[in-house]
Amino acid sequence: MTIWRLEEYEQLTSTSDICVARANRGEPEGLAVFATTQTGGRGSRGREWQAPEGNLNLSVLLRPGLRPSESGIFALLAGVAVADAVNSQLPAGVPAVLKWPNDVLLDGSKFAGILIDAAPSTDLIDWLVIGIGVNLVHAPAIAGRRTTSLSAHGIKLTAQAAAQMVLDQLSFWLEMLKNAGTGSICNAWLNLAHPIGTAIEVKSMHGVKTGIFAGLSQAGALLLSRNEAIERIDTGEILLVSGGAG
Repeated sequence: MTIWRLEEYEQLTSTSDICVARANRGEPEGLAVFATTQTGGRGSRGREWQAPEGNLNLSVLLRPGLRPSESGIFALLAGVAVADAVNSQLPAGVPAVLKWPNDVLLDGSKFAGILIDAAPSTDLIDWLVIGIGVNLVHAPAIAGRRTTSLSAHGIKLTAQAAAQMVLDQLSFWLEMLKNAGTGSICNAWLNLAHPIGTAIEVKSMHGVKTGIFAGLSQAGALLLSRNEAIERIDTGEILLVSGGAG
């Protein structure tokens, strides 16, 4: 199991930026950085991730020794870890739901996001940083998206308690990845996600594609059924057409 070296700060520009800087200086894996507030958090696709005091700002450093093509599995793994941690606090029948590749939703609204930074070498990933933001108390607005917080669903957690719960789940799923491979992570993610057969739109720099969610590749890429063929999507943002989630 991963043994985390947790460092806590009152305020940082970005927990992930600290991990990245330390990774570039040779820091071993297992570093976890927690901040009460962030002033320059980053979201996916260049968005700002607002992090007011009371929410969770957490990043961890890994050196997984996998190929760069396998780095996508870590966003799914982190999503499963966050969902498992939160679902242990939610009433039965009201689960957190995962949306590819890095969103965690409650009742169709985003309350957590994952950001991956990685440095590939020639053959293997040199280091990888997982940044995790969870709206525990506040739900900052994201343009074009519905957002929520755990407190709005009756869940009261301190950021410190949430950080430990997420780190425990990350340890469990990293061990599962080591022992059972990427397929175990994909299966766990699918059990918590929008069902296969869901109509989706995928937005990327190449435009918008509409089709049917057909599952995941072993490396965590999205499989989209359209025009009687299966396309592999490695990056993009999806809209659940039939589910109404943003």
